[in-house]
Amino acid sequence: MQEIFGDLWFWHGEAKIVITTSGQVNSKGYCSMPRGCASQARQRFPDLPARLGELIRCHGNQVFDLGNGILSFPVENTPFEVPDLRLIERSCLQLKELTDRKKWPLVILPRPGCGGGGLCWKEVRPLLERHLDDRFKVITMPG
Repeated sequence: MQEIFGDLWFWHGEAKIVITTSGQVNSKGYCSMPRGCASQARQRFPDLPARLGELIRCHGNQVFDLGNGILSFPVENTPFEVPDLRLIERSCLQLKELTDRKKWPLVILPRPGCGGGGLCWKEVRPLLERHLDDRFKVITMPG
């Protein structure tokens, strides 16, 4: 795993882009994507909440290839709870397995649970380092 600085969406089309998500699906069947990179993805791809909602309803809250070069990465079950370190670790394992299977050379992800979720990077980083190799770049917006 490598850490980089910049805009997640700069890499769209060059690498697989990971968006952090919750597992909440509303009465219309749409996944809640209220903030952060999930909200940005929803604005760029308006069909994404319905597509992810259907996958969550059928298969549960897990990592999915959503098409358009976008991957989901669950960090919480609902947007109203604090991200769960166990769920983040499980998502790391699923992301690595999917990347291995699809032979993707480059995957860019934000610091999971550390933006709007409020987790501390020093708690999350060891989980990612344990499972993700140099094909994975964790991006942070310079500030």
